[in-house]
Amino acid sequence: MWATPAHAATGEAVNPWVALAYLVAGIFFILALRGLSSPSTSRTGNRFGMAGMLIAVVTTLVTHDIANIVEIGIAIAIGGLIGFLIARRIAMTAMPELVAAFHSLVGLAAVLVGWAAYLNPGAFGLLTPEGSIGAVSKVEMGLGIAIGAITFSGSVIAFAKLSGRMSGSPILLPMRHVINLGTLAAIIVLTALFAIAGPAQTMPLIVGLTVLAFLIGFLLIIPIGGADMPVVVSMLNSYSGWAAAAMGFTLGNTAMIITGALVGSSGAILSYIMCRAMNRSFLSVIAGGFGADAGSGGGESGEQRPYKQGSAADAAFMLEQAEKVIIIPGYGMAVAQAQHALREMADLLEEKGVEVKYAIHPVAGRMPGHMNVLLAEAQVPYENVFELEDINSEFAQADVAFIIGANDVVNPAAKTDKSSPIYGMPVFDVDKAKQVFFIKRSMGGVGYAGVDNDVFYMDQTMMLLSDAKKMVEEIVKALD
Repeated sequence: MWATPAHAATGEAVNPWVALAYLVAGIFFILALRGLSSPSTSRTGNRFGMAGMLIAVVTTLVTHDIANIVEIGIAIAIGGLIGFLIARRIAMTAMPELVAAFHSLVGLAAVLVGWAAYLNPGAFGLLTPEGSIGAVSKVEMGLGIAIGAITFSGSVIAFAKLSGRMSGSPILLPMRHVINLGTLAAIIVLTALFAIAGPAQTMPLIVGLTVLAFLIGFLLIIPIGGADMPVVVSMLNSYSGWAAAAMGFTLGNTAMIITGALVGSSGAILSYIMCRAMNRSFLSVIAGGFGADAGSGGGESGEQRPYKQGSAADAAFMLEQAEKVIIIPGYGMAVAQAQHALREMADLLEEKGVEVKYAIHPVAGRMPGHMNVLLAEAQVPYENVFELEDINSEFAQADVAFIIGANDVVNPAAKTDKSSPIYGMPVFDVDKAKQVFFIKRSMGGVGYAGVDNDVFYMDQTMMLLSDAKKMVEEIVKALD
């Protein structure tokens, strides 16, 4: 018979069918991640994830001594209803802050479960024969609370930045790296002291541990600028997974350990991939404030430099004459909900014999895969969507680079201006295209990183100043 960590102290054996059920749930979660790796299989991946979670929840409820199953059922129903209503009503532009908000709930749940286990260890099977919590269980509990608190406070700041409730500019505290390292060291020391302390001395230690963990989550995220927020969302996703895994060890729940480890590791891998795409150091992401030491950069204000402005009719005429068009979508497309009109424009061009491709930057938008989701919603063929490294060399052969709502991911300052906060980030070589169309609302605005863009003022660039959806719809009319 197999035993989980939480039952090891009591000697209680676990039914092997329970372990098997959790294993099946874990397999479904792995299949879910595999499915979510591609837009074409994402729906199937979601269904696998839902099936795995259903098996895990039902197994937990059936195999544990539940005080009041009716109250738990009501809580699940209320939470499910709230989640359903939010998912139905949320706009795609608000999806990044929604993800950050959900991460904060995962972190807060880990903190609350950890505290519940500390206050009532007997109910969680954590008591040793001497009547105290074992040192190993206290280490697991402390780690779960610490990671959960960091996830919660960090996600709250990310939500505030993404939703515009807080400035997206880096907030740089003096000696922030020293403060962060000192706080992290204090958390580690408190966890160790908590593990070896007697029952009478543990309360102030766990309180201090919790408070410092909430504090460092806040300190890690406020120095991070807007251009780097997609990596932040990915890292917070990883943190939430590790918090769940740590709580899984505390509770002796195999499903939580498997799920948390999958989320934590996949989030960390995705963050590493995105850091490479932005030419950032992975360790600097964990430390917080990466890319924030650079100056503002960006050159002169867009209002003071000459540029060429065109109309929808001008764009439509040149697009019809083109042989190859590469479309670069960004957050402006998401704000305007222009993806469906863009798909219609691309279809018309293809009917006229124009080759149309979509170029997606790993950090376009406000979260990983933001643009892929929007294009999939508009049913853009997957074979027409390419990542940066697969299509960047084709701009030299492109007749038109059609930029809709993107800015930072096409900004040449990333290659030329060492004072720019986006310096070193790989960007699309749109300057090599014969003609560039750039849709944005006005010349006064800059990207989320707060940097002006020399592409606006290139000889081959025509600025199409308008709401993205309205401009694309006008181009569609001119193409008919």
